[in-house]
Amino acid sequence: MLTVDYDRLAIEPGMRVLDLGAGFGRHAFATAHRGADVVAADLAMDEMAETKDTFAAMYLSGELPDGLSTTCVRADGLQLPFADGSFDRIIASEVLEHVPDDLGVMAELFRVLRPGGRLAATVPSAVPEQICWWLNDAYHAPISEGGHVRIYGLPELRTKLTATGFLPGDTHRAHALHSPYWWLKCAVGIDNDDNPAVKAYLKLLTWDIVEAPRLTRTAERLLNPVLGKSLVIYADRPTRPALVGASTNGSDGHASAAGATADAG
Repeated sequence: MLTVDYDRLAIEPGMRVLDLGAGFGRHAFATAHRGADVVAADLAMDEMAETKDTFAAMYLSGELPDGLSTTCVRADGLQLPFADGSFDRIIASEVLEHVPDDLGVMAELFRVLRPGGRLAATVPSAVPEQICWWLNDAYHAPISEGGHVRIYGLPELRTKLTATGFLPGDTHRAHALHSPYWWLKCAVGIDNDDNPAVKAYLKLLTWDIVEAPRLTRTAERLLNPVLGKSLVIYADRPTRPALVGASTNGSDGHASAAGATADAG
């Protein structure tokens, strides 16, 4: 189940891609399948170990070519262990909502992305997320350790990316069919996986992911603009640092604040 649109991210063979907050590797695996070298990074060592094992199995089965580079590392988004301009593309899926200093993470992502490179960042969409917060305080921080610390609206996300030097562009929403699942979880108890309604809906989602039937794919596509669980935004690092006092327009027509866009590389 991918959240990022790889056509908009425009990954090509031979590129070097960072998947920050890679978890169990869903985007890292998809990136490798497209012939790009990938670094999967996360604070969770158990998830990185499992992702590394999966990569090893993919090589053994011939699913990935031997010359491809796939690396799994433990990394803090506020202090990335990579040189300036190390990556052609960056994926940060469902990361920023967990971090109190989201501007600090965005600045680090800007630093390690090469000029002309592109970032795909995903966060929970505002309306589905707000419903979860209303239904159950245990869903988010501070009650939920490591839980979500904020609800992003699209204007805030654009503004913060611009302030750290990015040029925000296209956006879309994804996974509308997943929103009711999380509302159910919040309504009956976050850890209540034995609830009949939760179990039934999870079975439906699993079937949808595996079989991808036309009916549910069409329903999700129609519902995504309103109920999409994830908001995805694509943002480029300019090839040149912006001049103080000037302004430029992103592909969506939103002005980029130039006073805070000094090139980190």
